[in-house]
Amino acid sequence: MNFSSSHHKLEGLLVTLGGWLQPVLLLVIRGWWGWSFFLTGKGKLLNLEKTTGFFTELGLPLPKLNAILAGSTECFGGLLLLVGLGSRLVSVPLIFTMLVAYATADREALQAVFSDPDKFTGAAPFLFLLACLIVFAFGPGKLSLDALLFKKSAT
Repeated sequence: MNFSSSHHKLEGLLVTLGGWLQPVLLLVIRGWWGWSFFLTGKGKLLNLEKTTGFFTELGLPLPKLNAILAGSTECFGGLLLLVGLGSRLVSVPLIFTMLVAYATADREALQAVFSDPDKFTGAAPFLFLLACLIVFAFGPGKLSLDALLFKKSAT
């Protein structure tokens, strides 16, 4: 057996193992970050005046409306992400919301994306944004309502 053949067999084994792991990993990502989005969105909506005040300090136009929109997107989008229903679709407004969060509340971290990547990746929106990008790129996985309802591989 030569090196190329051994490499090919090992690669095949790793692809098979990765295939088994993918739906579980996507479920964990959706579950954790969907729930986290739900909690942060619910917090914004239940403390609307405080959120509106923060958005006012950031200089956002129509701060109360933006607080309601951001809170609702996070709360209800998070629940949909959690169960894997409309996952790719709902990841788009969640991505947009996190980009706005970077551009407003974490502007310094956004500006440091190349000069100080640790500052960028350490900012609050980063892992939320990353989770949504993963779901957008790879789908919700086989362990989702999308896969169950639409009888296809939702990967």
